[in-house]
Amino acid sequence: MDLNTLWFILIMVLFIGFFVLEGFDYGVGVLLPILGRNDDERRAVLNTIGPHWDGNEVWALTAGGAIFAAFPMWYATMFSGFYLALVVLLLALIARGVAIEYRSKDTRPGWRPMWDALIFIGSLVPAVLWGVALSNLARGVPIDGAMQFTGTFWDLVSPYSLLAGVATLAVFLLHGAIFLALKVRDDVAERARKLAAQLWLPVVIIVVAFVVYSYAETDVFIRLGVNPGVAAIGAFAALLSIGWFIRVKSYGWAFVMSMATVALSIVTIFSGLYPRVMVSSSEPTFSLTIYNASSTPYTLSVMTFVALTLVPVVLLYQGWSYWVFRQRLRRDDPHVY
Repeated sequence: MDLNTLWFILIMVLFIGFFVLEGFDYGVGVLLPILGRNDDERRAVLNTIGPHWDGNEVWALTAGGAIFAAFPMWYATMFSGFYLALVVLLLALIARGVAIEYRSKDTRPGWRPMWDALIFIGSLVPAVLWGVALSNLARGVPIDGAMQFTGTFWDLVSPYSLLAGVATLAVFLLHGAIFLALKVRDDVAERARKLAAQLWLPVVIIVVAFVVYSYAETDVFIRLGVNPGVAAIGAFAALLSIGWFIRVKSYGWAFVMSMATVALSIVTIFSGLYPRVMVSSSEPTFSLTIYNASSTPYTLSVMTFVALTLVPVVLLYQGWSYWVFRQRLRRDDPHVY
């Protein structure tokens, strides 16, 4: 394995961590006004992600930094081509972060509902846009021989990319509902369990529709070898098993399978792209790969040393934080958010 492939895998791992962890954060944010019937219940819902949501977002920032350092041409082409969508994404994330921190600062009528609405929007928009972005990486965007994006914002919007956005939103909603079923008690937990049971079949249908559409719109599944093919099958098997675990009320295993669904889906997408990082819809030979978009071997060597030294520390710290805040919450527990 060369360093280019190693960094492609490391970036994939960073995105897996982000979507697995931030995925249920988005789901919880969208479900906040649905499962929380009063302020105490909504505060209990928010407190389930309160200690973790900002740490979970760091995975995406780290992935972006890794792309910038390891594959600068990928970074330049993607961020210039997806510029408007990324601005919308960042504005939504800023609104969400500010809302989470400020909603409890005042008790006047109308204050908290306003911030709750921003949490809902700030969770919904990224959940959709991430699916749109991933689908465009796989489907391809206009890129010329100089590795420059030559399209417009509307080239990123298509029935396929919109379906991808709906698919990621649906999976994150299921992910978040199962997470809440584990993390809260009383009426909110019961509503989360019922909602998870109701969401499972529609999520399966949407995902199947997206996979079928992907066969027509991309070459990701055609390019999959034996081992990546196992990841795709595993992702679908994990999604199907969630329904069984919800039925037998084994929500811990349902959450494990939900995480596996997200993780193996990312493995499938990256495996179908490899060795490409961005597909050119203008001309296949203009596609960006881990070789023509990469930094120098020396840069990759130094980055590898730093990453292998620090990433285990980050993993240990984040695992410790989840262990410390592992208790289930009641609506009458002390609240922070």
